[in-house]
Amino acid sequence: MALVNMRDLLRKAEAGGWAVGSFSVANLECVEGVLQAAEACRSPVILQIAEIRLPYSPLYLMAPLMRAAAEHASVPVAVHLDHGKTLGCIREALDLGFTSVMCDGSDLPLADNLRLTEEVVRLAAPYGAAVEGEVGRVGRNEDGSAAAEEIATPSDCLAMDGTGIDALAVGIGNAHGLYTAVPHLHYDVVEQAHGSIHAALVLHGGSGLTDAQFRRLVELGIRKINIATDIFRAAAGACDGPDIFRNMLAGREAVSQVVTRYIELFGSNGKADA
Repeated sequence: MALVNMRDLLRKAEAGGWAVGSFSVANLECVEGVLQAAEACRSPVILQIAEIRLPYSPLYLMAPLMRAAAEHASVPVAVHLDHGKTLGCIREALDLGFTSVMCDGSDLPLADNLRLTEEVVRLAAPYGAAVEGEVGRVGRNEDGSAAAEEIATPSDCLAMDGTGIDALAVGIGNAHGLYTAVPHLHYDVVEQAHGSIHAALVLHGGSGLTDAQFRRLVELGIRKINIATDIFRAAAGACDGPDIFRNMLAGREAVSQVVTRYIELFGSNGKADA
């Protein structure tokens, strides 16, 4: 139990046909809320933080918190750097004990993305850490700012798989932040990639999809699903009044409720003890 490598969680998810939730955290209350739900549901989970969030939640503080929480958990927990954009940040996350890192070169030409991802795979190898790459481009950046959407192709997925990554985020019409309408997802990309690559498939921009969309994506082979916006909105919306301790407790409970729903939807409940 306790702190594990994301690679092992993804292999179990693939063997069982379910998805593991990768939940973004920004503070103690988010971390506690995720693990409260995971332990109640007996589900493995991934705690993650994106590089773009580090000005608000510094990595040198968040990494020890996330690792300590994972080490004391009674369910398997991986600790992951989401959307690592710079080698300096990725190296820092590895030095601080993250068990997986994401190399996000999706805004680069494919050849440059491949070279950067290969470099991160080499960098992570001595640590035994798993690596996630991205191909295509998820609409909007992690902070909700504009980004051009690009749908991944089967050939791009194969090329990225050749870098030696453990997980691959694919652009299929999904977007970070809040959707203004139910998105049109390219399920065929997931279906084709799942049948042809070794890396586990990842969905970013999960907050706001319908239950039916989630179920179909898991059925087709998505094995890691990122949730951020719903967690942050729940934690912020739970605060009421000047009592900081009451707000901390409310934030933790609100996050726990959100995570519980997604764990059940992804099919990972009860899998911690399997």
